Amino acid sequence: MRYFITLCFLLLSVMAGAQSGTETGVITGSERVQLPYNRFVQSAGKQIFFGDEGMESHALDLALSPDKRWIAVMERTSVVFIDTRTDEVSFVLKNNFHPLLRGANNTYSGIQWFENNGKTEVYWSVVNNDDRSFVASATWDGTKAEFGNLLEYRGDGIADMALPNEILVNRESDRNVIYVVLNGNNKVIKQDLATGDTIWIADPGVAPYGIAMARGKLYVTNWAGRTPLPGDTEVAGIPWGKARVDNKAGGSTREGSLTVIDSKTGIKLKELIVGLHPNEIVSDSQGRFVYLTNSNSDNVMVINTLIDEVTETVSVRLQPEINPFFGDSPNGLCLSDDEKHLLVANGMDNALAVIRLSKKSAKNGRGKTSTVTGFIPTGAYPSGVAVMPGRGNIYTANLEAVGARLPSKTSATANPIYNSHNMLASVSSIPFPDTRTLQSYTDTVIALNDLSRAILAREKPRNGISPKTVPDRIGEPSVFKHVLYIIKENRTYDQVLGDMPQGKGDPGLCTYGANITPNTHRLCEEFLLLDNFHVSGKCSAEGHQWTDASIVTDYIEKNMRAWFRSYPHVQEDALVYAPTGFIWDNALKHGRTVRIYGEASSPVFKQNLSWTDVYNMYRNGEKVPFKNVTTIESVKNILSPTFPSYGPHIFTDLMRADDLIGELHKYEAMPGDSLPELMIIALPNDHTAGLRPGFPTPRAMVADNDLALGKIVEAFSKSRFWESTVIFVVEDDSQGGWDHVSSYRTVALVISPYSRLKKTISTHYTQPSMVRTIEQILGMPPMNIQDAIANPMADCFGTKPDLTPYIALPSNIPIDEMNPPLSSLRGKALHFAKKSMQPEFGKVDSGNDDLLNRILWFAEKGNLPYPAKYAGAKKNERDDDEPED
Repeated sequence: MRYFITLCFLLLSVMAGAQSGTETGVITGSERVQLPYNRFVQSAGKQIFFGDEGMESHALDLALSPDKRWIAVMERTSVVFIDTRTDEVSFVLKNNFHPLLRGANNTYSGIQWFENNGKTEVYWSVVNNDDRSFVASATWDGTKAEFGNLLEYRGDGIADMALPNEILVNRESDRNVIYVVLNGNNKVIKQDLATGDTIWIADPGVAPYGIAMARGKLYVTNWAGRTPLPGDTEVAGIPWGKARVDNKAGGSTREGSLTVIDSKTGIKLKELIVGLHPNEIVSDSQGRFVYLTNSNSDNVMVINTLIDEVTETVSVRLQPEINPFFGDSPNGLCLSDDEKHLLVANGMDNALAVIRLSKKSAKNGRGKTSTVTGFIPTGAYPSGVAVMPGRGNIYTANLEAVGARLPSKTSATANPIYNSHNMLASVSSIPFPDTRTLQSYTDTVIALNDLSRAILAREKPRNGISPKTVPDRIGEPSVFKHVLYIIKENRTYDQVLGDMPQGKGDPGLCTYGANITPNTHRLCEEFLLLDNFHVSGKCSAEGHQWTDASIVTDYIEKNMRAWFRSYPHVQEDALVYAPTGFIWDNALKHGRTVRIYGEASSPVFKQNLSWTDVYNMYRNGEKVPFKNVTTIESVKNILSPTFPSYGPHIFTDLMRADDLIGELHKYEAMPGDSLPELMIIALPNDHTAGLRPGFPTPRAMVADNDLALGKIVEAFSKSRFWESTVIFVVEDDSQGGWDHVSSYRTVALVISPYSRLKKTISTHYTQPSMVRTIEQILGMPPMNIQDAIANPMADCFGTKPDLTPYIALPSNIPIDEMNPPLSSLRGKALHFAKKSMQPEFGKVDSGNDDLLNRILWFAEKGNLPYPAKYAGAKKNERDDDEPED
């Protein structure tokens, strides 16, 4: 196979303004911030905040300058320079200031300083809106940064983009060279830094990520391990190729690897199988050892470079004495100045693990075995780590900072923001702790993560226990035998239920109230209203991992906002999945029967079919030609072939509901009880298609979704299975709108004969809480630490059943109320209709979410002012809610 890598050496120098449109601040203190997945974050030291209020900002990686005066932070759309003497932001170099990098996103990690002929330079990797990939450089003079040369890399014909990631700039003989890991092309390339000429190209493995040099050899981590060979049986698709997968673990990648390459020739010297999803790799000062993180194995490996073998594997799991569950996500690391300790960024623990290295793992090591001596609290999801000399301050790039909120200059919690895509980035500056302080920090990390519920999740079931709605212990009997788990798309609580006086809502933000969603409202009135339920992610790529697997992996975190390789809301990328699998894998493993209706799959159909074509076929009782496909082996045998999966907007949710109800009637006609114990159902049309001509209006699509839900509940409540059935309903995320309490608050329902409580429940629940409740009912253990520590939703049930059937309310909006044609529109209506016609808005979650939110607001509220206060509308560029001149 021939690979095409085009190098474009661009001699452009652009000077950037310092902090135009950038908010900065330093917060010192002990505020605890609650995250949307049952944990708190409270960084030691101080947090340095920066970024644009109207954007989703993420600190990805950082590096300490050669003179130790400056920290360069690789933020998603900029490079931020922090003065280590003051811990304040000194300069922000935005990608937008370079003509080729406008709208460009920096990649995963790998920012590096380099002294070049008396100039101090910074190098990092970036991809622009046209999928053009670059290694960018800038010169830093202590007060400002100026863009320097760009090296360009092209996709190889299989990959859409080369996707450079970590780099290594080095002086060799009489010239400077650069080694670049091309994550998309599955390559490592060595070039002359001055000319851009290629010296060699090597094939490391699948999705290479990190790079380090020791003893004249390069060590490259590969996210998905070795390149599959002909005859490999367990192989599945990832964007731009194939990877070896473990079909017993939900189709996740089954190995990671480390490739050793001769730095002079590019010849591959050795391949080592390491842990899952290997990430950052660093070497000691003498090149005797290299250290790497395995994010999906929760450990760190030490490689002796004399023999190129793993000499030690160190678990970095928090509280392993009570916690056997996956979910720490170690991803970044660095050595202490004396190289006696390794500092490891445990992303999901929001902490650094401090490892005292052994004699076999470091020149200055102690003892026979490396040991985790404690943990240091950081911001949310630490990634990059650097430490000052002489046990000085530790700096961490916090990929999630404090979540979707906008801290003031004195408080991390003063200004919570109310759309999930608006947040500042942060770096923590923490004094290197002594032994006593480290113990105190460790106690803080344990308290913030509160893993005590993991003990409860492992309690053995007792004999002779009477059935309950939610058993006290997993394996004890439940009154329920069947669970319907319905997953919808993107709405907030206030958008739908803000008009209900029984809950904490804001009617002014309610766009799909009782007139449009009568069934959702009636169900909340007849059963219960949850007004404090939160999703755990910011978008559908995260959301469907939380709903289906109760966790997100490091791959999701690293791709946040940019989504270079895939947007995995339909589970079609093996790199995404947790090694603990999905809820359906958990159910099958423990002997439960499962049926999937639309989740984790996509429909294939004739592209010339319009929404009206499909709707007319449905109304006339004709069969609509389509085929559901999935890349996950365990889904294939339990996926309904007649229930349309989601992605495009051409199928109505009523069509989906009727198909499900038809299967229900078939199960009713069978002797005994063959109804699946777990049914996972996708109802996505509340996402809407905006004002796209040829599709229903937004309110009609939401009404379609609401009526479908009502019909499903009515059918099951009238069935002979009703007394033993519970229905859980949740949105996958809340990115599609605004909420006055939290950007993560959403619509969730619990419906069962035991849930006719007619009351409001304000207990703080999350998506892992719902997953944990399903597991508790069906007698399935938690999959990972996130559902292990989640609180089951026990207060959503009473002790006596009420078998009164639910009667679905008719829709007040015609399901086929269509968006008008362009020819009939003017002004904003025309502008937004044209925006809705952009190709990316043709399927679920492909378009700009902020723009879609503005479209939806206009569609229901007309010229009423857009709720910028709650939607984070402050931007540096023209808002898309205004018609072009």
